[in-house]
Amino acid sequence: MPKPKILILFYSMYGHVFTIAKAVAEGVKNADGEAILKQVAELIPKEKWNENMRKAKEMMKDVPIADHKKDLKGIDRLIVGTPTRFGNMCAQMRNFWDQTSEDWAEGTLIGKPAAVFTSSATQHGGQETTLISIMITLLHHGCILVGLPYSFTEQMSLDEIAGGSPYGVSTISGGMGERWPSTLELTMAKGLGKHLTEIAKKLML
Repeated sequence: MPKPKILILFYSMYGHVFTIAKAVAEGVKNADGEAILKQVAELIPKEKWNENMRKAKEMMKDVPIADHKKDLKGIDRLIVGTPTRFGNMCAQMRNFWDQTSEDWAEGTLIGKPAAVFTSSATQHGGQETTLISIMITLLHHGCILVGLPYSFTEQMSLDEIAGGSPYGVSTISGGMGERWPSTLELTMAKGLGKHLTEIAKKLML
């Protein structure tokens, strides 16, 4: 049986979502899937980038920019990650999906499993509404949503402040971006990648 091709589509301003995306990709590979990592295009002019943003862009320089005209075609599954912006997906990710009407009309993603992940500055920064907002778009494309079941007990831990919910993986960056994804959150991210890949393989039988 061929390896399922799983697109991990993300936007990351300071590198936190990128860190989660890499862990998700590791989980996909651990389940014998092919992880295709792509970032959506930046909308903020370079002259407006601060030092932390420049460092993150350098960190992600080898990750290809997603092409809305072709990158949703030929994949088996999809995982989408974006930071939260006022309880919703960021403008960069919204811009990508707003250009996918051709794929919507053709039904490119109908019946394909999809999962989501996010990051916010604070513990109650709109993570769940952001995850759900991504899901709404994916439902319009006909995707089958895959969450993070409570069998992933890390999301119920009381040992630390952490992200994670039945809707998907999340992390908390701190007001100045000073907090990076914890071991607990990265474990959930790897688990999500593996979980979606295993479902993908069952549907390919």
